[in-house]
Amino acid sequence: MRKVIAAFNMTLDGVYDHTAGLPDEAIHEHYTTLLSQGDAILYGKTTYQLMEFWRTFLANPSKEKSMNDFAIAIDSIPKIVFSHTLKSLDWETATLATSSLKDTLSALKQQPGKAIFIGSHSLIIQTMQLNLIDEYQLCVYPVIAGRGFQLFDGINDRTVLKLTKTRAFDSGAIILYYEPTTNKPGER
Repeated sequence: MRKVIAAFNMTLDGVYDHTAGLPDEAIHEHYTTLLSQGDAILYGKTTYQLMEFWRTFLANPSKEKSMNDFAIAIDSIPKIVFSHTLKSLDWETATLATSSLKDTLSALKQQPGKAIFIGSHSLIIQTMQLNLIDEYQLCVYPVIAGRGFQLFDGINDRTVLKLTKTRAFDSGAIILYYEPTTNKPGER
């Protein structure tokens, strides 16, 4: 069974605004490698539209190889976009979801292949509520944003996770790898 991985960036105070972090060459290289370990990434409309930014590096590469490599990786991985308002997509490797998140993930998990990534705040929250996340990979930047949208805003039940691994970067960012435990809300 394929693994569903919620991979996201956040600040120390839990803000997930993409402009609040400090991605560097090592972070871009990490995510380039991570994307090569998956067969699909699921996005909501807003994050999908933000990620379209990387398409500009395909036509006009930057001076930073790590950014260009990430652009190629994000372009290559199939993207499934959940939106009630988008009617079509012009990114060749992106498709609009045709069924619910639960049905899409359930079907993908049963197929052979590599990991399925959840790359949008709204989808992480929904997938958590469906108990379909197998692993969380949270890249925490050494920044206190002070304000902004909280990654786990909308989660009302206690969720217990088990730390399985960490990865520290010279920049001070750290990736925390967690798996859900079998504890139910209120249990210890």
